[in-house]
Amino acid sequence: MRALKIKNVKKSFGGVDILKGIDIEVEPGQFLILVGPSGCGKSTLMNLIAGLETVTSGEIVIGDRVVNDVPPKDRDIAMVFQSYALYPNMNVKKNITFGMEMRNVDKDEQEKILERVSKMLQIEHLLDRKPSQLSGGQRQRVAMGRALARDPGLFLFDEPLSNLDAKLRVEMRTEIKLLHQRTKTTVVYVTHDQIEAMTLGDRIAVMKDGHIQQFGTPHEIYDNPANMFVAGFIGSPSMNFIPTRIVAAEGGLGAEILHGEQNWIFPLQDPQGKLQAWVGKDVILGVRPEQFTAAEDDEPSYDCKVDIIEPTGPDTLVFVHLNGKEVVCRVHPKKAKHPGEIQRLTVDLTKAVVFDPKTEARIL
Repeated sequence: MRALKIKNVKKSFGGVDILKGIDIEVEPGQFLILVGPSGCGKSTLMNLIAGLETVTSGEIVIGDRVVNDVPPKDRDIAMVFQSYALYPNMNVKKNITFGMEMRNVDKDEQEKILERVSKMLQIEHLLDRKPSQLSGGQRQRVAMGRALARDPGLFLFDEPLSNLDAKLRVEMRTEIKLLHQRTKTTVVYVTHDQIEAMTLGDRIAVMKDGHIQQFGTPHEIYDNPANMFVAGFIGSPSMNFIPTRIVAAEGGLGAEILHGEQNWIFPLQDPQGKLQAWVGKDVILGVRPEQFTAAEDDEPSYDCKVDIIEPTGPDTLVFVHLNGKEVVCRVHPKKAKHPGEIQRLTVDLTKAVVFDPKTEARIL
């Protein structure tokens, strides 16, 4: 039995199609991320799962029930909102226990749940405070505590960290991950932040224009993107897209790279022969920044003039141009050259991907 099954779900508002046939299956205990740019339909899908919107067509199954016509309170879900949605006139204790009171949970049981949840989230010392007396991170913990008190079959998080500063976002990501490891509850989490998607999710659904572009593990999405949109959206800095041409090279095929008066061939691995039909044709070569690094003395190297550098601490991002396209390279700070100098680069092409420039679909 799946914890959540979304079968060909479509949603229209008026004459506008927002979701255009979504199919997702989530196993019990998995952490599903719905990620994509603003307007892609991820929050609409979340609202359909929660019962806050009605499905135009298709089915949503939670556990073993089709819940299309089931009200939110009967779906065995708990939702944590972007705005926290705490009751401002109630203290933390009351915010957490109020839902249990509405469900007529025994007082002693309420106290046990409150103790367990507040200890889990380390908010025992905040129980008498009002939301206005809490920081953003503390409010988020209270909102999670209220959700945990329901002990639901399915947690829904709708961009819960978007109102927090950068440092607190990192801390709360860790809190949510630990929370999931402790509770083993199935989670559906909406975000536009690809770093949150990569660090939190067991499964990621990358969305664009009401469609699922790719559904898989973080590793699959990162290393084997289905198209240029997924490849560019997941990863920071994003994948380099270099316009090139497939040519015959010694012992196989390669990507032609022009750099000033030099003509280089980046050798490509093509064990299944997918590039044979593309010899002499234009393609887009996708190479992630970490695959471009400073060359050691005994490595094949390519001399490139540095345009700009961006130190990040553990790495320095070095920007060069290949085939007229800006390319970002991750270089150890001690080996990074300065703008205007020549950087000897080596490139690991074992994970390089190739795209069709017209359809943007992956070829290799």
